[in-house]
Amino acid sequence: MQVPHNSFVVVADGAKMLFFRNEGDAEFLKLEIERKREQENLPDRDLKTADRGRTFDASGGAGRSAYEETDFHQLEEDRFAAETAELLKTRALRNDFESLIIVAPPKTLGELRKHYHKEVEKRLTGEIAKDLTGHTVDAIEKIISAQ
Repeated sequence: MQVPHNSFVVVADGAKMLFFRNEGDAEFLKLEIERKREQENLPDRDLKTADRGRTFDASGGAGRSAYEETDFHQLEEDRFAAETAELLKTRALRNDFESLIIVAPPKTLGELRKHYHKEVEKRLTGEIAKDLTGHTVDAIEKIISAQ
């Protein structure tokens, strides 16, 4: 994938986000970190407030059933993705970038898409459905260039 000079590249997952600027040209990517943000990964016991609830069988039987337990880690990841989309909106409205490429795992990418502002969508030139937050900058550059 060719990434124009000065493009904004966001590499994110549900707990970490890296904002890069391409200081290179379209053929030779040179990503420079502009911003890094990481969310603390709390244990489940610190995220939930009580045990899951129970209900009686509405059909008149004597059975009882437990509600499905909420996935608090997923809720936190979704909230983090929404915050990332909000930051992108703010930067797009300030004209901080003309071209945007987003790299994120499929689930995070789907959550980001739900929150894209129209200005972000206009500037979006590419999406890569991969988790690269744990990779070095050199590895990220190579993987993006190979797309």
